[in-house]
Amino acid sequence: MFGIRSVTFFLARLILGYIFIMHGWQKLHTNGIDATERAFDSMGIPAPNLAAQYATWVEFVGGILLILGLFLPIVAILLIADMIGAIAYAHWDAGFWAADGGYELPLALIGGLLAVGFAQAGSAAADHYVFRRRRRGAVVD
Repeated sequence: MFGIRSVTFFLARLILGYIFIMHGWQKLHTNGIDATERAFDSMGIPAPNLAAQYATWVEFVGGILLILGLFLPIVAILLIADMIGAIAYAHWDAGFWAADGGYELPLALIGGLLAVGFAQAGSAAADHYVFRRRRRGAVVD
């Protein structure tokens, strides 16, 4: 049975995961990788092809892994790096507010990733079951 904490962490992962899946899908299918690469190049992002591939796949696959609750700290770090890049290259000059194209949304996503990526995931996360054996052998300080 899942407790309220597990359910709330799952809901947070579901929301964040959905946002990232949709952004990855947009880069992959709606706009396409080539258009994403061109957009990244126009923003002055170094290695725009590599950056477009990274952003697309880390957002799409990372969103799925967030929902599943699998490899949460690693996924959070990869997505936070993606959002730092988005802030630095696409949003910083527009200021804070999302309505003006600012960094409000990627900053909020970083906050959510920190919360779900580094907290005890609970029984509604695959990490709870995948890494259960490892936790049993851990020494508690």
